Parts: sequence; structure tokens; C-alpha cells
Amino acid sequence: MAVVETQGLIMQYPRVRALDNLTLVIPEGVTGVVGVNGAGKSTLIKVLLGLLRPTGGGARVLGLDPATHGAQVRERVGYMPEHDCLPADVSAAEFVMHMAMMSGLPKDAARERTSEVLRHVGLAEERHRLMGGYSTGMKQRAKLAQAIVHSPALVLLDEPTNGLDPRSRDDMLSLIDRIGHDFGISVAVTSHLLGELERSADYIIVIDGGRLLRASQTTELTHTTGNVVVEVLGPLGCDRQVGQALVERGVTAWPSGSRIEVRVDRPETLDVIRDVVVELGLGLVRIQEVHHTLEEVFDRPAEPPTPAVAR
Repeated sequence: MAVVETQGLIMQYPRVRALDNLTLVIPEGVTGVVGVNGAGKSTLIKVLLGLLRPTGGGARVLGLDPATHGAQVRERVGYMPEHDCLPADVSAAEFVMHMAMMSGLPKDAARERTSEVLRHVGLAEERHRLMGGYSTGMKQRAKLAQAIVHSPALVLLDEPTNGLDPRSRDDMLSLIDRIGHDFGISVAVTSHLLGELERSADYIIVIDGGRLLRASQTTELTHTTGNVVVEVLGPLGCDRQVGQALVERGVTAWPSGSRIEVRVDRPETLDVIRDVVVELGLGLVRIQEVHHTLEEVFDRPAEPPTPAVAR
């Protein structure tokens, strides 16, 4: 079931067309909307929230037209803006509770729900601190909390990992995954970093210059390459011994760091790998399928290079 549909969506500014005949479908679950800065991601979100009226075409969000039913859409949709917009002299508990009440929750229910979501996003112990003293990661968590406090059917997250260090980025992606897969809230998350959406997004939409480039299930984009990585346990250089022995048996293999990547053209190749490792008296740590990353999918050369074996 689709939570968002657009048809021929156009957003024309005096000097630039931000959305150019954009037609797409966002299904239930977690959807990544990927594009470089200026691709039209933030404009799309504002149109879906009814904050901008499109120049042409139309959209439906949870079955409603945001151009004519913007208030009803915003009652059922959460929104986390990209930029820092939090009042510095207010605590997270006060702010999130205020947003809950603005969304229609009674005061007691808003207080209870505020406590719950701040705990979910990891701000339970810091909820009474003024947000002006928060780190960037804590501010992003507070913005996420206010976006889900009213239990929306859909939440729109605009570049939620922007400005975060690697650990905070991982934490945010884990939260997004929980919201979409444990809380039952559909998520549309924008990013200019394609690879970071692999772990949480079920569906990927790529836009550029306001146009749709590609849309597909993440699993379809990151299908197996037909290769496996082999990791062995033994003395220094044992990986090269294994690779050379495989090549001598007609198997295509090449170094991959301290491991060996092997082309599996037929099921018997896996037996050959096992036999070679045993014959060399080494330990077999793992044989793991290699999948394409999203960045490889969208930046893949027309013809992959022929693997070479280090001699």
C-alpha cells in the first residue's frame, strides 16, 4: 500500500524548476529518498506537507491531497526538518510536550507520550536540560522525538544524519530502523549519502534535478554479485597461497585485503575452496556472499574490470 503518490509534480521558482514532472510512489515501511544537495528532496517534503502548493501535477499523502487538505495531512504526518530550529531556552520535555498538544493530544496524554518518546530516542536523562546546551546529536534526537510524539502514520525525515559524527549517525539510523520496523510508522528519509540508507531502508528512490532517476526495493539493488569472500586462518601470506591454489584449479580468484574474493560460476566451486583450504592445512573462518552496495549500483562502470590474481 502506498503512503505517498505523486503524479507529474512540478515546482517552478522564478529561476529554477525544483521538481520537474516528478512521478513516484512511496510504499509502507522505510523509504530512502536519495539525491545530491539541490536535487529537490526538501521541496518535495514541503509539497507533501502542504507547505508549498505545486505549480503543476499533484500528490496524495495517506489518501489526502496536501494542496487542499494540508492541515489534515499534518495531523497524521510527522516532520523532522533538516536545519537546527529548536528553541535554545526550552527543555526537550517542554518542547516535545508542547508539540504533542499542538497535534491534538490532551495534556495528560501529551505528558505521558512525551516521556515515552524521549526514552525511545535516548534523551530520558537529559529531558529537562535546556536544548541550547545540547550537542548536535542530541538536538537531532529531540527533533525526531517531536516528529513521532503524536503517533503519526507517516514521518518525513529531512537529512536526519546531517552533521553527525559516525557513532551518532549509526545511532540515528538504528532509531529510524526501529521506528519503521518496530513502531509500525512508515518513514520517508532523505539523504545525499546513498550508502548509509542500505541498513534501514526497504525501498530506495533516487531523484536528481527534480526528476525520478530510479526506484526499487533495496534488496533488488543490492543483489548478490556471484562472488564470495573467503577468510582463512594460518600464517602470514596464507591467503595468497589459497588464491594461487584456486587459480591453478581453474577458479577465478583475487586478493581482497587479507582475504580472497572468488567468482562462483558453478556450485562445485565451493567444494574446491574447501578442499584447497584443507589440503594446505589452514583453518576456514568463513565463506560469505558479496553483495553490491548501493553506491556500487549507482556508480557502477558499464563493464566491470577483469579480476587479476596477485602472483
